[in-house]
Amino acid sequence: MGNTSKIWYRSFYNILITLTVVAVFSWFWYKELNVLLEKEFLMKGNYLTIMVYWVIVMLFVGIFGGYKIGVSKKSHIILSQAIGILFADGIQVIITVLMVGYRHLIMSIIITMAKVFVIQFAFVFVLAIIFISLYFKIFPPYKMLHIRGNHDNSLVAKFNTRNDKYVITGEMDYDDDIEKISAAVDGYDAVIINDAPTETRNRILKICFAKGKKVYITPKISDIIVRGAEKLDVFDTPLLFSRNTTFTLSQRMIKRCSDVFFSLLGLIILSPLMILLSLAIFLYDRGPVFYRQTRYTKDGKTFKILKFRSMIPNAEKDGVARLAADNDSRITPVGKFIRACRLDELPQFFNILAGDMSFVGPRPERPEIADEYTKEVPEFAFRLKVKAGLTGYAQIYGKYNTTSYDKLKLDMIYVENCSLLMDLKLLLLTLKVIFIKESTEGLEEGQITASNKR
Repeated sequence: MGNTSKIWYRSFYNILITLTVVAVFSWFWYKELNVLLEKEFLMKGNYLTIMVYWVIVMLFVGIFGGYKIGVSKKSHIILSQAIGILFADGIQVIITVLMVGYRHLIMSIIITMAKVFVIQFAFVFVLAIIFISLYFKIFPPYKMLHIRGNHDNSLVAKFNTRNDKYVITGEMDYDDDIEKISAAVDGYDAVIINDAPTETRNRILKICFAKGKKVYITPKISDIIVRGAEKLDVFDTPLLFSRNTTFTLSQRMIKRCSDVFFSLLGLIILSPLMILLSLAIFLYDRGPVFYRQTRYTKDGKTFKILKFRSMIPNAEKDGVARLAADNDSRITPVGKFIRACRLDELPQFFNILAGDMSFVGPRPERPEIADEYTKEVPEFAFRLKVKAGLTGYAQIYGKYNTTSYDKLKLDMIYVENCSLLMDLKLLLLTLKVIFIKESTEGLEEGQITASNKR
């Protein structure tokens, strides 16, 4: 079946999910929430309340990726839908409390919306299991041709983890005869052009376009910069204009004010949790609670990052800077827990308050490791055009063990497209990533850095 069938199937599923969630809320609104109002809504008031809730659900489920059936993993879609609905229900709690206006009814509203969420998630979970499983039975995986480029990387292994969607059944080298490649393309649904030289890649891309074949391309750094360019219609010759700048002055001011406000708010709200974590870390081995380490931020400036200590004291007593590996013996039991939940990052709120970091930006790398990456990939320094961040594009869409070159590409997507709206979206998506285990995968045994494997 073609793309049109997939679009219809996805649309039907997404509408069904949304209608189910809204229907559950509507039932509880009429039965248990509307009656709490001093003067109950009749027709128009009820319709408006339900429509507002409908929009909020679509917004948050969409932001968290809950509508990406056939793209994301089943578990990720279900998680995305759950978080999106939870946010929508949380906002509806606030709206309802404001509408009702009585403090003594706040707990009743919260309990009702909690019941709403549980029932919504139960329906959504069942529908997701049925419709996503059915999707991959109706639409078999793409039969794909992998065209190898200059460098070895793990892209094929990554595609193989999604054999419900992709099956690589053929491989060729980019420097094979172009006529041979053109003839081979006919036998596949899609083509992967994996790190081929630009000139060759463009020739293969045009062949695939002419034949109507889907193409997956690993972008160069220059591709990402061009992608962030603005289209200009000044002359009869098409132009792309790349500003090569990040935030405007007004955006930087808003971003900084937001960082100060929310870091202070976070420190106040999370202080009880931070005290408990401090006690757990200290009582385990009587070592220091915090861990300070030199990191890079904007324009290559260095600062001392503050984190909860998750490793044994003197974890690098041999003087070699290394990232954590899977099952790293240096990580304490308390450290395993706080790293899995990202709680070791909480003290960085102090760094954000001090102006060393922002909430959103590239991961602050250690100078020793960043300098090593820069030797292999000189463009790695491009990511320092903005402040380092507690979370960011690479932290959300990458993993702890993502290679330096891929980290750079992810960070460059942010650098070229950064905005306050993107920052807000990335902050929301961070809440989802916390629950995704593979995002914290360490290095393989024997690795010191996530070295570039281009």
